Amino acid sequence: MVSKKELLIASFFSGAGGLDLGFTNVGFKIAFANDNWSGCWETFEKNHKIKIDKRSIEDIRSEEIPDVIGFVGGPPCQSWSLAGAMRGINDPRGKLFYNYINLIEKKQPLFFLAENVAGILSPMHHGEFQKIIEAFKKINYEVSFVLLDAKFYGVPQERKRVIVIGYHNKLGKKFDFPPAHLRLISLREAIGDLPEPRPAKEKNKTNSNLEIPNHEYMNGGFSTIYMSRNRVRGWDEQSFTIQAGGRHAPIHPQAPKMKFISQNKRIFVPGKEHLYRRLSVRECARIQTFPDDFIFYYNDIADGYKMIGNAVPVKLAEAIAKKIMEDIKNITP
Repeated sequence: MVSKKELLIASFFSGAGGLDLGFTNVGFKIAFANDNWSGCWETFEKNHKIKIDKRSIEDIRSEEIPDVIGFVGGPPCQSWSLAGAMRGINDPRGKLFYNYINLIEKKQPLFFLAENVAGILSPMHHGEFQKIIEAFKKINYEVSFVLLDAKFYGVPQERKRVIVIGYHNKLGKKFDFPPAHLRLISLREAIGDLPEPRPAKEKNKTNSNLEIPNHEYMNGGFSTIYMSRNRVRGWDEQSFTIQAGGRHAPIHPQAPKMKFISQNKRIFVPGKEHLYRRLSVRECARIQTFPDDFIFYYNDIADGYKMIGNAVPVKLAEAIAKKIMEDIKNITP
């Protein structure tokens, strides 16, 4: 049987570590973590109590990775995003998916997880995505994938992401995704108890000595693209997707829904403009289901939003990790 000592995982493209936190919450332990973005290093190391490998995954050799039971990671999603240029495998970031596959092939863990945006399933990228799935199958894995919405897994946010799980053929089983929750979590439940946050300092630098860590929001105007859609969800709804940029953070639910003027043009309700502020970094963290004792470290407030928006929601990661734990706990290594 698999013992606690053997429940070691390796994390790639780790960021702040939402995926990692979900797995450690159910009993896994991080033995190796990697991310080459300096903006996340302090946050990851101070919260997860482990040094992070700071190189590109392209430079990591398999023998440098400890023997682990699983690999988890979310290869960069910008290449596949419907909101971006959608260059896919033609973008150097898109090719990092294959670096991830190569390390999995060499280490042969019992399972792996790969997370990405819904755009990777678009017609433009369908062929490449199928190649990725076939690449996993060729290296001895039974592969399951699905497009999940995090709001059905205890996350107060609409967030559609592709989750790919591979079980090594020697396990003799396929991963079945956990059932969705019937009760949705509202913004009121998630952030309703928080007091008004502080605006960021000049040039959107962080405040210091906040009573509630990270409870500060980005200043600055709103682009015409931002103003083309309603950006307000009500207290009893789920948030829009938390993105990896403060400029596109949703508006706090205290504000009324934005007023429609014409196609692709909305305005803040006249006389209520003071109610329209971006969600704070801490509010975004709560919506991504990070606990309040998980502190984000940054000087530029934009880095706080980036870490949180790039993360896998903790509760979603936890639901998947719990199912994997159930599947492997009685396996003899």
